[in-house]
Order: sequence, then structure tokens, then C-alpha cells
Amino acid sequence: MGYTAIVDYGVGNLKSVANAMAYLGLETLVTSSAGELERADAIILPGVGAFPDAAEKLRAPGLDRVLTAQAEKKPILGICLGMQLLFDESTEVRPSRGLGLVPGRVDWIRTEYKLPHIGWNSLTFQNDCPIFKGLTDGTYVYFVHSFCGYAASEDDVAARTDYGPPVVAAVHKGNVYGCQFHPEKSGEAGLQILRNFGELNK
Repeated sequence: MGYTAIVDYGVGNLKSVANAMAYLGLETLVTSSAGELERADAIILPGVGAFPDAAEKLRAPGLDRVLTAQAEKKPILGICLGMQLLFDESTEVRPSRGLGLVPGRVDWIRTEYKLPHIGWNSLTFQNDCPIFKGLTDGTYVYFVHSFCGYAASEDDVAARTDYGPPVVAAVHKGNVYGCQFHPEKSGEAGLQILRNFGELNK
């Protein structure tokens, strides 16, 4: 049995993700090594903070190129800011390029509600995404964000939540998955999502 690499690029809540995976009996390796990312069975890209700083921290050591290449070969899960980095670009702070693994852009949540959006919200699923196996519409998960992804294609949207308007809560394109919410902080539902992700490479 191999391991899931958790990308360490200085902007993620790595310990909580690693702890959740360990609770499920899934082996992980927190790493910034290109070779260890290449050897992994799957990759998790966490992230907190501002998009342009995170994008630069991925690009500086060439991890952006590694992730783009590995997305052709194995499952990759972006969490919170990690999901936003999967998109082509973001307007946060200043225009910035993302990884381009999911067509679309990241922008403010267009809502009259208070930002950031913090707390538990329910999901509505679409397009039959395998990491949501066993979950049903109305499942609650935990969010902390002011920006969200606007996917270019509805085919790439795996789940939405409502925060005034509908907000993209998850994406799926090929081997690439993204959760705007934090599965590692979302109780049993979040553990089920991580468990399902861990089973993708079996």
C-alpha cells in the first residue's frame, strides 16, 4: 500500500488533514519534494490565506509543474484555497494565475451576506462525483472563505451550497477534485469524503 502526499508549501493546515487521514488508517506523507509527489498514489493540496501568495509559493520551487503533470496520472484533491488554485486564475488581491486544471476563475462570492462565509452549510450534489459516494443532498460541511470558484463548465461542478446565491462547493475534472469546504473539519461526512478519495487509487 502506498501513501497520499500532502503538499507542504507553507500555506496549509497540514496537521488537521494528516490527522484525519491517519484516523481513517490512510498513510500520508507531508512533503514539498517533487520526487515524493511523483511516487505518491494520490496528492492532497491544502491551503489557507491569499491566492497570489499561495500561487507564488507553488511556482517558486516548480511544484505547479509537478502537480500539473501528476494530475494526468493520479487523484489530486484541493481543499479550500487548494481548490481555488486548481482554477485558471483569480482576482483576489491582484490578478494571478492558477494551475489551470479546472477551467474557470476565482472571484468574490457575489452575495449580500456577510463575508467571510464561515460555518456549516448544506451541499447539493451533481454530476455523480465518486468522492461523495454514500452522501446525500443536504449533507452539512464546514466552510471558511470569501472567494469561490466560477467554473467555465457545469460538467466540472460536483456540488453547490447556498450563501445567498448558489456557490460552487466542489469540482471534479478527470483525476482532479476540489472541495471549497474543509472535509477534515466536517465530522463524519468529511471523513467519508476523505475515505472515498483514499479509495480512488485502489
